Amino acid sequence: MTYRRRLLGVIGAAAVAALATGFSAGGALAQEVTLKLHQFLPAQANVPKLVLDVWADNVEEDSGGRIKVERYPSMQLGGKPPELIDQAIDGVADIVWTVVGYTPGRFPSTEVFELPFMMTNARAVSHAYWEMFEKHMKDTEFKDVKILGTWVHGPGIFHTKDPVEAPEDLQGMKIRGGSRSVNSLLTKLGATPVGMPVPAVSEGLSKGVIDGTTIPWEVTTALKVPELVENHTEFEGRALYVLTFVLAMNKDKYDSLPDDLKKVIDDNSGLEFSVFAGGTQADSDGPAREVALDLGNNIITISEADTAAWREIAQPIYDEWIADMDSKGIDGQALIDEANMLIEKYTPQYEN
Repeated sequence: MTYRRRLLGVIGAAAVAALATGFSAGGALAQEVTLKLHQFLPAQANVPKLVLDVWADNVEEDSGGRIKVERYPSMQLGGKPPELIDQAIDGVADIVWTVVGYTPGRFPSTEVFELPFMMTNARAVSHAYWEMFEKHMKDTEFKDVKILGTWVHGPGIFHTKDPVEAPEDLQGMKIRGGSRSVNSLLTKLGATPVGMPVPAVSEGLSKGVIDGTTIPWEVTTALKVPELVENHTEFEGRALYVLTFVLAMNKDKYDSLPDDLKKVIDDNSGLEFSVFAGGTQADSDGPAREVALDLGNNIITISEADTAAWREIAQPIYDEWIADMDSKGIDGQALIDEANMLIEKYTPQYEN
């Protein structure tokens, strides 16, 4: 059974339920459930278009039209991207998609996947992330929301005005980082990390606020990054970094749904959806990379052997993170070991 299209029996069951329960004595249809989905990217960007809209369309169809998902891109309901998770908790929005690292340290266990050179491919890591979310995070760090999906993007890379071929090339550069792990890595590489949500990257590059950014390929087209910088640095083998995402729902809104509509939400969420979401983001890397090539940009690839110098610089981040987790009563080394075990387990399953 694939996520993108499930069997029609679910739709039929929802339709029968609607006929059985959806009419009052006056013959009018029962009031539909409207869910407000809020996120920070433009509607035409890859995640809204290829992931969130697919999820929302499937929910609407599988509910027999009883659920309507209103989509609000680009923070149209107000606030800033770091406020999204609280908007889901407080009911400003019913569902949000957000970068977990926008609230540094608040959901510490997710950061195990953001450590440098952990990531193999987005599907395998998203699979591992969901399993560890259910085991370690569901009833602790994320107890105030209903999590519908957990995933990571494709390999995070450097996009810079000047070429980056070795760690020392980053000395003195102002680079946008998307999480505290990335910012720690940038500091150790001699760069100045600049925290900003991804929608601000275009303006930051054009105005010289930053000299480069760390993002995956897929989002570069929506942000016009290949038109603003000429150099892109990739890494063979395990990726430089990734960010973690969640699709989160207000718990009271979910609890208010009748059981059959809860089932519609549940059937479209969870492990299969998480792997779909991460894989879909990663699949969009290739076309975005081609845009940079067509513009004549310089793509630098650091060989797996040459990443040794980068890994050596990054190693203290692991030690610092473990100490930080220990101070919170979390066994950081155990999380790293478990994440690595699951990533190694699932990577062959999802290799192209």
